[in-house]
Amino acid sequence: MSTSFSQSQPDDLEDAARWLEGRTPEEILRYAAGRYSPRIGFATGFGPEGCVLLDLIGRLELPIRVFTLDTGLLFRETHDLWRRLEAHCGLRIEGVRPVLTVEQQARLHGERLWERDPDQCCTLRKVEPLRGAVAGLDAWISAIRRDQTADRANARVLENDVRFGLVKVNPLAAWTHEQVWDYLRANDVPFNPLHERGYASIGCVPCTSPVRPGEPARAGRWRQCPKTECGLHALAPRSTSDTDREERLSA
Repeated sequence: MSTSFSQSQPDDLEDAARWLEGRTPEEILRYAAGRYSPRIGFATGFGPEGCVLLDLIGRLELPIRVFTLDTGLLFRETHDLWRRLEAHCGLRIEGVRPVLTVEQQARLHGERLWERDPDQCCTLRKVEPLRGAVAGLDAWISAIRRDQTADRANARVLENDVRFGLVKVNPLAAWTHEQVWDYLRANDVPFNPLHERGYASIGCVPCTSPVRPGEPARAGRWRQCPKTECGLHALAPRSTSDTDREERLSA
């Protein structure tokens, strides 16, 4: 399946980011696959947004490597969804595991590291495995949206990832929560049944809890501390266009 647009595509990252802004996730994925394949991957955590992107990658038959960070602490429901999505999307989703098993981590760093030092636990079980998985890639795709957290509000469709040293593609950056769920239901895409039990954002078992009425979606992550991110998504440098846009809005 062709991944090209009928009009010429910009080569410069900033120009490409502006050119892609406002385009559909399908168009953004086609652009990314056409420009960066075969050195492009999608890291999914099987959230609703990730399920949308997996469905699109499968439907469009895009040459994108797909993987997930299998921390050893995922919910049973997440593992079940993994297999259901492979069947639904016609994709193989690779499992990327940490160097240490949960038991080995406990022997080296003490039991229940996630309670005492959740940042270190996330580094060992998520950040470093992702760093290894994207080594050799030119670009990676994420499923973040701007309206999820304040940290993600300035995410661009295409941007430099300062943490991993490659291009980051955010096809759903401009989408809303409602758009994500409308897509899942319209296309009968499998999703985690825990979402129907109050779990708005799902990660590892020890650090995930249901969200109470009135709480933000990620309030159920790391309740024992102020932490809201696992460290995979570095804050993008603010561009001049971001500042100019805010100044115009506040004028």
